[in-house]
Amino acid sequence: MDELQNITILIPLYNEYEVLPLLVERLDKFIEDSPLNLKILLVDDGSTDQSAAYISNSITNKAHYSVIFLSRNFGHSMAITAGFRNISSECDAVFLMDADLQDPPELLPLFVEKMKEGFDVIYGIRKKRKEGILKRTCYKIYYRLLKRFSNIQMPLDAGDFSLIHYRVVKHIGLFPEQSRYMRGLRSWVGFKQTGLLYDRDSRKGGGQSKYSITSLFRLAFNGIFNFSELPVRFIGLLGFVSVFTALIYLGITVYKKLVFGTVPEGFTALIFAIVLFSGVQLLSLGIIGEYILRIFFQVKERPLYIIKSRIVNGKKVDE
Repeated sequence: MDELQNITILIPLYNEYEVLPLLVERLDKFIEDSPLNLKILLVDDGSTDQSAAYISNSITNKAHYSVIFLSRNFGHSMAITAGFRNISSECDAVFLMDADLQDPPELLPLFVEKMKEGFDVIYGIRKKRKEGILKRTCYKIYYRLLKRFSNIQMPLDAGDFSLIHYRVVKHIGLFPEQSRYMRGLRSWVGFKQTGLLYDRDSRKGGGQSKYSITSLFRLAFNGIFNFSELPVRFIGLLGFVSVFTALIYLGITVYKKLVFGTVPEGFTALIFAIVLFSGVQLLSLGIIGEYILRIFFQVKERPLYIIKSRIVNGKKVDE
């Protein structure tokens, strides 16, 4: 892969006004110092702050910048998909990073050297997270559960930060899934992949992560339900445990009746049995409902995103 020269840096963003001046400054300097032919593709995922206005004003007439403005906030995975589907075929590889500069663009040469060894996908593996201990623990447990129960090989502690060959990007971009888990799709598509350890920086420009607790749970659910048989198998296990518990209780009841001539009585035992089996049924229905919900949204065949406007090579174009 010695021909790696034309690389597009893809950056999805949402409400990143505070960090955009520093982002543009570092990207401009990096492009100026790099021997590679670099292009920048920003995807504004329906920002509600001044991000879109700042981007329009700051990168106009800069030929190495292109921007896609989505009509509303479709989500991080959809913004990445929009970028993948609008990468030029002249591009050799796509360098995917976040706008908050926790993933340093200056690490690109290390990724390129790794790709020249024959790899198609190089994903960044975080040496250490900067979040609090509770969040770090939850991430650690989740990634290991996903790796354990996934039906494909999932790398541990690997985020979206990655260098992906164009032929892989082309395939991922074509996937029509509504509930997208990009890290899972990246693993599912195959090709030759490897990880690269790096120190993740703290978030630049102040502010907080745009992933709320709800968004993180949705992302986790997409990973588990889209790439694991765990939920379905859990229903079966739960049903088996429930039946086993009921049989044990029945055995105790029969034993007491035959040996002692008594049968356990009382309102408490009855309520316990009702609550236990009702809970099992509702939990099972909830898991099945998650699959039905995904089918419901998929069969509508709505577009994954809508592009409102573009800036191509520093020039505004009409849609």
